[in-house]
Amino acid sequence: MSTASFIRNSLVSLVALVCIAVAGGAHAQAGYPNKPVKLVVPFAAGGSTTLLARMLTERLGQSMGQPFVIDNRAGAGGNVGMEYVARSEPDGYTLLLAPIGMATNPALYPKMSFDPQKDFAPISLYAGVPNLLVVHPSVPARNIGELIAYAKAHPGKLTYASSGVGTSSHLTAEMLKSAAGIFILHIPYRGGAPAMQDLMGGQVHMLFEQVPSVLPEVQSGRVRALGITSTRRMPTAPEIPTVAESLAGFEVNAWMGIAAPKGTSPQIVARLNAEIVKVLNDPAFQAQLARVGATAMPSSPTDYAKFLASETTRWTRIVKASGARLD
Repeated sequence: MSTASFIRNSLVSLVALVCIAVAGGAHAQAGYPNKPVKLVVPFAAGGSTTLLARMLTERLGQSMGQPFVIDNRAGAGGNVGMEYVARSEPDGYTLLLAPIGMATNPALYPKMSFDPQKDFAPISLYAGVPNLLVVHPSVPARNIGELIAYAKAHPGKLTYASSGVGTSSHLTAEMLKSAAGIFILHIPYRGGAPAMQDLMGGQVHMLFEQVPSVLPEVQSGRVRALGITSTRRMPTAPEIPTVAESLAGFEVNAWMGIAAPKGTSPQIVARLNAEIVKVLNDPAFQAQLARVGATAMPSSPTDYAKFLASETTRWTRIVKASGARLD
């Protein structure tokens, strides 16, 4: 065989292999998903993020024909779970329930091993959830004003739990301390569930946590609600005042979204976005979210990326103003 013939045949074989690979990849994407999909929740099991994750995964499993399995990976204010997903294979089978820590942690952690804006493929925002301030029944305060007065009269006596350093639970309490001019000792936990457990047990005095995981305990009388961080009172619990009624302008919305590792196929991202947005636009699902104090936030991947950039700028400013830091 001549050199020219050898080169020509080699090129033909190479082109054929490339075509087979491309066709195989396209087929895999067209058949996505063909096995269970893992949704990483970067906090301990049992908190509101897990509850909201379960609500969404149940619906996605039904509509996409494969189970969506929750994998809780807690630590470092969500960084452990986020890094795990950032380093995962970008094949659409490992996703992240992306917390507000995507925007807050860069201002709190000087050295992060991943970039929330560069190392993920945004799929869609999911939901916004206000925090609820709850206290142990032994705390002699029935409202925000009384809590502030008690803290000022007894400096250093009160402690507050959080679901982790850098979480909205932590930062919301730091915002309250800064706005009211009070000192309350921070006790961080590895998620909202263990924080709530110790609050009910009287090991700590107060906690800001997302509504879904704390409202049942308020309704059972195990803890007392003093205020919600939304701008309006919650329709399902209108007796609970907003924190802003005592501290003007006080507002925190702990949003979350769904993201994949950077490099995930645009076709897979588009498929997941379409399915998630369909679920979030369903009035029945919106009503289900409303019952636990959450609001649907469907978006395009592009709008999600813009929102994350904006929130990162906003929370960097809030973190600096509040004086919040790693303990």
